[in-house]
Amino acid sequence: MKKNKKFDAVQMMRDIREKLSEKYWRHPDILKKEMEVIRKKYNIKLHTMETA
Repeated sequence: MKKNKKFDAVQMMRDIREKLSEKYWRHPDILKKEMEVIRKKYNIKLHTMETA
């Protein structure tokens, strides 16, 4: 396996995931607001579990 990569996609995704994790861990209200915007933009409906 080559060690002299110019671009490491796996490392890039790890870095992105770590930054987002830090951002939303400290501010869950921001996550909620951003997810609501995404749901409206893409017309995503949440299905809730109904208990009998």
